[in-house]
Amino acid sequence: MISINAMILAAGLGTRLRPYSLVRPKPLFPVLGRPLLALIIRQLCQPFPSTETGDSRNAGSIVVNAFHLRDQIADFLRHETGVRVQMEERELGTGGGLRMARHCFGDAPVLVTNGDICHNIDYARVYEHHIVSGHPVTLVLHDSPRFNNVSVTKEGRILGFGPLPRKGVGQHRDSDGLKKLAFTGIHVINPEILDQIPVNSFYNIIDCYRELILRDQTVQGFVVKDHFWTDIGTPADYLDLHAALLTDKKCNLKIEESVTRNPFFISPDAIMGPDVRLNGWVSIGPGAKIGNNATLTRVVVWDGAEVESGAVLSDTIVV
Repeated sequence: MISINAMILAAGLGTRLRPYSLVRPKPLFPVLGRPLLALIIRQLCQPFPSTETGDSRNAGSIVVNAFHLRDQIADFLRHETGVRVQMEERELGTGGGLRMARHCFGDAPVLVTNGDICHNIDYARVYEHHIVSGHPVTLVLHDSPRFNNVSVTKEGRILGFGPLPRKGVGQHRDSDGLKKLAFTGIHVINPEILDQIPVNSFYNIIDCYRELILRDQTVQGFVVKDHFWTDIGTPADYLDLHAALLTDKKCNLKIEESVTRNPFFISPDAIMGPDVRLNGWVSIGPGAKIGNNATLTRVVVWDGAEVESGAVLSDTIVV
């Protein structure tokens, strides 16, 4: 059994999700009644069969860094075995948080995932591709027009983030044949790259990758297709995630094996008043109370939240 080190980046402020992110950090937003962070950990803890050696890989050290509302994350993870919470007293950014956790990873590459994405991308394929390629960094990319800002060659080499790189800058910098793809928030990093990040400083990991590219070191892309992926960067994104899970027959992401999702998720211990009307799709979390004659249309009700009798709500989140 070979262990894989992993880190979940969960320290962000969630500014675009306010006011909801003032109540909970993004990774604890419920998805069909379960915190997103729990879903990510479950994905990481599934055995990873190695296609190269035949060995079974499993998650080794999992680190979750926490800054914004960090006590909530620590409290949620207090009974989670094999998961370490990195409490950050000040904002360190994606790179600074990884550097702080460097001592947890030893000499093996670390699989990194954002704490605000929901997807069915195969971590095993990503990790194995990184090992086989021999490159120091692998970023998982896909075609998502809203976010496409990563310049990548036909061979998968990443040449920049943002505008197309200038011709003649370093090796293979001719923009002919480049395409723009989006970074999924999943990457694998060799430990010697983490050693290059300043200690105890705010630092963006993308700046590290830009520096590697300037030094002509290979930052490799691994392109995925035919998958489900979304972030929950805005309230609209969060609602759209639930719409996909509850109504899109092409969405094959499994949240709970026992959940019937067509198109209403109602937690077994939610309290539903008489004559409640549900339209479109609706997700109602554990312990929620829905008052008499309430009408909900495309609404997510968080665990423990209350909807008043007679309320008419649509396209919103109830906390």
